[in-house]
Amino acid sequence: MHYDESAMFSKIKRCCSDPRWLLVIIGCLGAFVAQSGELGSADTMHRLQVAHSLWTSEPPVLPQEYPEFGIHGRGGKLYDWYGIGQPLLLLPFDIVATGIERLPIFSDYSGNDPSVRSIIVSYAVNMLLNALTALICVRLLRLFKFTLIEAIVGALALLFCTTHLHYTQNMMENNYIQFLTLVGFTYQYEWLRTGLRRSLLIGCVASGLNLLTRLTTGLDLIAVGTFLMLALLLEGVRRREVWNRFLAYAKIALPTYAAFLLLDRLYQFYRFGSFFNTYVSVFAKEYHQLDPTLPPGWPWTTPFHVGFLGPLITPEKSIFLFDPLLVLTVLVVIRAWKRLTPEIKAYLVATAGLLLAYISFYARYFEWSGNFAWGDRYVSTSAQLMAFISAPLLIRHRDQLGELLWRTGLALIAISGIIQVASLTFWLPLEIYQMETLGHPTFVIALRFKNIVAFALGRMDAWGLTNDAMTEDPWDYVHITTWNFLPFLLRRVGAAPSWVVETAMAVWYAALAGFLVTCWRLQCLVRRSGLRRAAKA
Repeated sequence: MHYDESAMFSKIKRCCSDPRWLLVIIGCLGAFVAQSGELGSADTMHRLQVAHSLWTSEPPVLPQEYPEFGIHGRGGKLYDWYGIGQPLLLLPFDIVATGIERLPIFSDYSGNDPSVRSIIVSYAVNMLLNALTALICVRLLRLFKFTLIEAIVGALALLFCTTHLHYTQNMMENNYIQFLTLVGFTYQYEWLRTGLRRSLLIGCVASGLNLLTRLTTGLDLIAVGTFLMLALLLEGVRRREVWNRFLAYAKIALPTYAAFLLLDRLYQFYRFGSFFNTYVSVFAKEYHQLDPTLPPGWPWTTPFHVGFLGPLITPEKSIFLFDPLLVLTVLVVIRAWKRLTPEIKAYLVATAGLLLAYISFYARYFEWSGNFAWGDRYVSTSAQLMAFISAPLLIRHRDQLGELLWRTGLALIAISGIIQVASLTFWLPLEIYQMETLGHPTFVIALRFKNIVAFALGRMDAWGLTNDAMTEDPWDYVHITTWNFLPFLLRRVGAAPSWVVETAMAVWYAALAGFLVTCWRLQCLVRRSGLRRAAKA
């Protein structure tokens, strides 16, 4: 076979000159550098076990994990209480990673943390999700008539200046749910503009997959439909035409959603023998049996005002502290509402409603914030959807917003990026353990920066951890006393050979350098494009 080397280099050169390809590379390298090699959450470890049970003889819940995790279902078997969505995402990666882990080269490392399997799964899944999220974000913003540069800035803001970055390292369901929601917004809006039924079907399938991941994402489904209707109404489309569009939408959307809801119900019946309840009711019943002192209404025991105001104003979980771009969104909307296009207004209203709906839904839950999480993990995805669009709006309306708001916006973007990078530096329970000693309320973000300085200066005694907190779980102590990136964690644990640690460190620094170089290359292309536009004007 003739190999055309010049054609290959030509393709590489074109890719290096295409901002979208550079964005994908940045997303992949950013996710690569951010990984600790672990899944970042006990919830995700349990979901990986469920994925493992789908193709092996292992159970979905290991017996020794009960009663801390697992509830009894049909036939007295222990089951997890999550949806099947994320395990299905993890399944193909788990199959590959398990095969690699069983290779003879890893025989001496088997049983150590982070495991080879979790390293491969976390790297592969998070890099893939980052790349796909970047692309779909650009596609949505281009449909909103943003320029390519503005769309790329918006995608970068989402990936690196919102809590999306933290959940790139700590692989809960959040980023997968966000990707599917963005696909729903994008392709369903594309159908609204083009009439392509295929686009509507893709968008509905994405929203349906969300139902398999977490049933409460029915709120996302409603938000997408609300967005479409508001876009039509704000454009002044006649009510009869709106009704006709709704009927066309319903013919595809309702059967698609019903199919995925049925799959979720079948999975519920398979585990717990009922179509019409959720895991929460089964979970509550079993835990009341284990602990009869629990209140009758548990787990819905938090006073509504506490759970509602918590994500808004508390220093430990406020969405405005963990996602400062929300503040910029509010400022831009106040200043430029009349200049916003109908589709942007519709999107902002729909995502604001989605955020409010999630806050209200989880307000009475006993752990309304998700507890062991950076910020409020239950509402962070909807907060990100509302926050990231502030960056392209700031650029689009720079002349109308004024110099003060422009500079304020740039400062908020920079602050947001710094906060998200800081969220990666240590394992997230560090501040939660510290609060056992320091008490509540605690300004978590300020404490994180204090911890970074203290660790860099070798003053871990300033962390305020009690001896009990340090020795109760030795692995936790090992984990929180190092930078939370794979090479540093491997070196701290000390189970891997030194040559493996040094190789991992060299690759990590090379990836970091590649990330910075690609960012610089993208910046040069953006500046060059801006100069060309200015010259034409």
